[in-house]
Amino acid sequence: MRAIEAAEHGGPEVLRTVEAPDLVPDAGHVLIDVAVAGVQSLDTYLRRGLWTDFFPVKPPYIPGMEAAGVVTAVGEGVDPGWVGRNVAASVQNGYATQAVTEVGKIHPVPDGLGPREAMALLHDGSTAYALLEETPVKEGESVLVQPAAGGLGSVLVQLLKAAGARVVGVARGDTKLALVKELGADVVVDYSSADWLSQVGTVDVAFDGVSGPLGQAAFSAVRDGGRYSNYGNASGSAESVSPGRGITTRGIEQLSTFHADGRRRIERVFELAATGKIRPVIGRTFPLDQAAEAHRAIEAREVLGKTLLIP
Repeated sequence: MRAIEAAEHGGPEVLRTVEAPDLVPDAGHVLIDVAVAGVQSLDTYLRRGLWTDFFPVKPPYIPGMEAAGVVTAVGEGVDPGWVGRNVAASVQNGYATQAVTEVGKIHPVPDGLGPREAMALLHDGSTAYALLEETPVKEGESVLVQPAAGGLGSVLVQLLKAAGARVVGVARGDTKLALVKELGADVVVDYSSADWLSQVGTVDVAFDGVSGPLGQAAFSAVRDGGRYSNYGNASGSAESVSPGRGITTRGIEQLSTFHADGRRRIERVFELAATGKIRPVIGRTFPLDQAAEAHRAIEAREVLGKTLLIP
């Protein structure tokens, strides 16, 4: 098989294409012929050597935590009926033409949903759904989302609108703001504007995937007694907010608790997308061999929605 290997921790240039032996599924596992691999911001952090306390990866390794494609073989103890089925899956070697994973980590892709759309929702969609379950929002409440044009934020905006919230989408640049408005945000704000916080005003809830100074600013926009939920540090800063003013806070550590009920959430967002109730946003696709360019684009915040690799 062909794969992308992170030879060491460092910049995107450490990613290189390698040839590796074809994979064989062990007992309880399946082999997937990868049609599309998802690229997460987390992949870029791990490549740089960040967050390895939570995700212990050591170079050389094949990045990628999600892939979609067709099951081509199964290991001992796995129902052979899986062979030939279209699935999306959590994996440990997604940047490759083949992936092996436990049968419990694969999810059938329903009719009406393609592999690329499923890949855009597998983690980002289910995480957005989980964030709203952890920090519920009432109809009519004002909610800030930043960054609102990313893979997760774009789904979160749509779920919040379906819940009847007034959504304030924060992003940078006319293209991203236009997308957020198209997805249903009531107000769009460019955080590069000097007066962006005054444009946001006061909100009941803030969902922050940026952290750092922008995260601190989002927290300051939350009313006394409101709610603040952090789910990422796109700024590169792990600095957290200091609780106060009676605000209920959820930190990035909440993400580690979402896996236990992930299957239900994944099935739900797949259903919502297959029936047209939410729209997965696919920003850019790159050939597998251009994984380094995909990482550069994410780190430069050049992409809308989900970024994908195509073997």
